[in-house]
Amino acid sequence: MNMRSPLSRARGLGSAKTGTAHWWAQRLTALALVPLVIWFVVSMIVVTGADHEAAVTFISIPINAVLLILLIVATFRHGQLGLEVVIEDYIHTKWLEVALIIAVKGAAVFLGVTSVYAVIAIALN
Repeated sequence: MNMRSPLSRARGLGSAKTGTAHWWAQRLTALALVPLVIWFVVSMIVVTGADHEAAVTFISIPINAVLLILLIVATFRHGQLGLEVVIEDYIHTKWLEVALIIAVKGAAVFLGVTSVYAVIAIALN
């Protein structure tokens, strides 16, 4: 017969508080993406059919460059957070889970920094 209470059995198995920051970050990036994606889609509709020079001019406008950088950062962060949850939920081999999470974070940072650099390079000509 087991005389331990449910709380005693649960101790040491983690805390519900550890996922709160991750959850909030995912919700905030999703919230930020709503107006940014709407702005981006409308902007792309407006510049549809424009030549290369018009696209460069569009990105060179400071507010457009800033909004594009915010879109890039929020997109890669949101994607990284979402993929991390999927990996944690469905990969049960610990070493593979850790390796995939590191790979996803590394890819998100690399691609995000590269994308932001491209926008800055175009904006500053």
